[in-house]
Amino acid sequence: MDLSRSEQLGQFILNQHATIRQTAKVFGISKSTVHLDVSKKLKTINFNLYKKVKVVLENNYNQRNIRGGEATRKKYLNLKNKG
Repeated sequence: MDLSRSEQLGQFILNQHATIRQTAKVFGISKSTVHLDVSKKLKTINFNLYKKVKVVLENNYNQRNIRGGEATRKKYLNLKNKG
C-alpha cells in the first residue's frame, strides 16, 4: 500500500527529526503545504503517526528560540572579528 503525501511527510519528519522548513525543501513544496498536511490531513489519515510527528514538531518549536539566538550571536561575533 502506498503512503499518502501526508504520511510520507510525517515519516520523514519523524525519522529525521526535521523541521517544517527542512521537510518542505527536501520535498520541493511550500512550508504551508507541509504544515497543512502534517497538522490537519495527517490527523484524519493516520492519527498515531500524527501524534508522534506532533511531538517532534513541538520539540523543534521549543528549540527555535535557542537556534535563533545562537545564529544571532554568531552573526555579531563574525562582524566584530571582521571589524
